Amino acid sequence: MRAALRAGLATLALAGCTTVRLRHPNAEAPAPAAQVHARGETAAVSTANADAADDPAIWRNPKDPAASLIVATDKQAGLHVYGLDGSDRSFFDAGRVNNVDLRDMGSDGIIVAASDRSDPLHARAALFRLDPVTSTLLSLGRIDAGPGEAYGICLYRAGSKLYAFNVIKDGTIRQVEITLSSSGAESKIVRTMKLGTQSEGCVADERTHRLYVAEEDVGVWRFDAKANGSTSPVRVAAADGVHLVADAEGLAIAAHGPDNGGYLMVSSQGDNAYAVYRLSDDSYVGRVRIAAGKYGATEETDGLEIALGDFGPRFPGGLVVVQDGSNPPRAQNFKMLAWSDIVNALGLTH
Repeated sequence: MRAALRAGLATLALAGCTTVRLRHPNAEAPAPAAQVHARGETAAVSTANADAADDPAIWRNPKDPAASLIVATDKQAGLHVYGLDGSDRSFFDAGRVNNVDLRDMGSDGIIVAASDRSDPLHARAALFRLDPVTSTLLSLGRIDAGPGEAYGICLYRAGSKLYAFNVIKDGTIRQVEITLSSSGAESKIVRTMKLGTQSEGCVADERTHRLYVAEEDVGVWRFDAKANGSTSPVRVAAADGVHLVADAEGLAIAAHGPDNGGYLMVSSQGDNAYAVYRLSDDSYVGRVRIAAGKYGATEETDGLEIALGDFGPRFPGGLVVVQDGSNPPRAQNFKMLAWSDIVNALGLTH
């Protein structure tokens, strides 16, 4: 996390030491980024004067898109539920939760999962049901994700089955099958995958059964998401300092069509930008940066999310929510963008 890194470097400097990350003298500069502007923002998270806001998830209300909700983490304290007007509708004191995702499971409700970092030696995921009427969360308890520090999490629905991919800080990825009941949830680890170094962001494409994971200083990888699939990774994008500047952090998919159409958006945290790749062939298509405007620019984005469809007059073709690591004079928050603005800025096709 860049905000935490800055604080650590400042401490070292005061102690008479200087630590900097040097760019190789022959390295290329980052590629140009088209500018877009946020169309809204959330209220600040509860924790002030700290690296706190981290990751959002979006629930789209199919009957009233403007009444859709955003669930987002304050990784020092718990989970906020925001309206599209940016208001803080409710807060759940869940402790140290880092990443968050959700799925509408029909009769089982809207299930929210957050990576639980309360025990740095043993990973767990906190589960909730989201009540769209009251904009509140109901705890379903915690499920086991094995040894190590919980870091990233993303959900994957395959038919009637629900899985959580739990990304451990050391690059281990455990796929956990979740069985829901009226009283809570049960789980079992069905397989394990591994990347070499610190990893966090992940997203699953349920059309193609692919899982994408960000290895922060290396780049983005994809795996077969099926429970019986290959555990070998394929590299999608390198953190080359040109298209993607380390840390590679949040991941989100804009899924166009029933096959593998659409785009993968990655937080290029090292230069406050976002890289976009075509899902059909993993090709790089461009970069955007959220520039200062009515709601301010964004810096050091950790988590992000995209949901396509009508979200009301401000977000008619889809909603993008990104964490903002610097939001003075208030605490960190989340900025809201129209997906159509990114499409137009990069000349993308649907």
